[in-house]
Amino acid sequence: MGRQFLWWLLLALALGLLLAAPKLRRRFPHMGWYLVGFPATVGRLLVTWRRLTTLCDLAVSRRPGLTRFGQLVVKGQALRPVPPRLGIPRLRRGGLVVPVRMHPGQVPDQYTAAAEAITHAWKVHAVRVTSDARGRVLLSAVGADPLTSPAAARDPGRLLAAVVGAREDGAPWLVDLRRVPHWLVTGATRSGKSTLIAALVRTWAPQRLALVGIDLKGGMELAPFQPRLSALATTRTEAAELLGRLVEVTATRMLICRTHGARSVWELDDKIRPVPVVVIVDEVAELFLSSGSREDKAEIIQTVTALIRLAQLGAALGVHLVIAGQRVGSDLGPGVTALRAQLAGRVCHRVNDQETAVMTLGDLNKDALAAAQQITPAEQGVAIVAGDDGAWMRARSALVTPAQARAAAEQWAHLTPALDDLEEPGVYA
Repeated sequence: MGRQFLWWLLLALALGLLLAAPKLRRRFPHMGWYLVGFPATVGRLLVTWRRLTTLCDLAVSRRPGLTRFGQLVVKGQALRPVPPRLGIPRLRRGGLVVPVRMHPGQVPDQYTAAAEAITHAWKVHAVRVTSDARGRVLLSAVGADPLTSPAAARDPGRLLAAVVGAREDGAPWLVDLRRVPHWLVTGATRSGKSTLIAALVRTWAPQRLALVGIDLKGGMELAPFQPRLSALATTRTEAAELLGRLVEVTATRMLICRTHGARSVWELDDKIRPVPVVVIVDEVAELFLSSGSREDKAEIIQTVTALIRLAQLGAALGVHLVIAGQRVGSDLGPGVTALRAQLAGRVCHRVNDQETAVMTLGDLNKDALAAAQQITPAEQGVAIVAGDDGAWMRARSALVTPAQARAAAEQWAHLTPALDDLEEPGVYA
């Protein structure tokens, strides 16, 4: 009697969970995934795996498909092909990861080609394929789109770090300049590029660092942050002078490090460490456009040379670059490619031309490039993000309004150091 009652109780709980599943997903998405989504997906995985791998040509027969009868060779379909061996599915926030042991001769690209079929068979939002060891791939499934409503931008509590939104695996989207010192951000109008910059500046505003802006759209994009900016250049001539000044700052910091036997400013004592500097360049293509005059060409060379020097030396000297633009192509000149090579962090929103996507992601990963070109106009704020490890991920920045950005800049304006103080050690000591 007791065992029968237990079975009825379990059946009632299962039915209750099935009935409550839609409401759980709406109100408590992660709890709904833990209680309903994960067990259901594991069940579909186990039920469909053999047929799915057979249809996707991932299963392999132990016997060849060719049989010889005397002088006659008969070709047919292999009987009961063996699917790749599944590991134990591991639960993660909003999804799962399952290891798969590949058959000899298989490569991860074969599983990448089957990712869409796996997504439909498991009834999940997306499946990503990665390889963490020889002969093995990891199938990472995401139950629902975590980019629908990303969490607000926030300070993670580390200098030069900012949580600006969410990644497709459910983890926070973290931009950490200590880990990836320089970033390239591209995106067409209304793609989310300006929102990302606003989220970054709003999050960095309370931190003890200096913000410097170069906005060649007359200051329209970065003007809301001016109370928190140590300097703002709105023309190429001003940008050339400002960047030249920052190169002098790096030279002084090199002298400070050499005097104290340090290889970077981060090895200096807190009391003498110079304040970190974040240089935000909006619409970088404007720096390269020339009327053809000798003066224009000389100014462009001066500006680009200074940017490349800052990119090469800045990581160790506490000077970091965030370079943004609607269009960045190799036709702007060899300086663009040289600069891009120093920007390990990449963010590509929806772009209007393939060349910009290629310049942003083409040297890192062909799959990331293809994913960036699939972002639609309706997905504002969605971007493909790649760090210095070469891995890429879809992410979405949190919405930061101009009013919120302006309020943050005004609230923390008292932390803004003067441009002349950037060479001095211990500004905030």
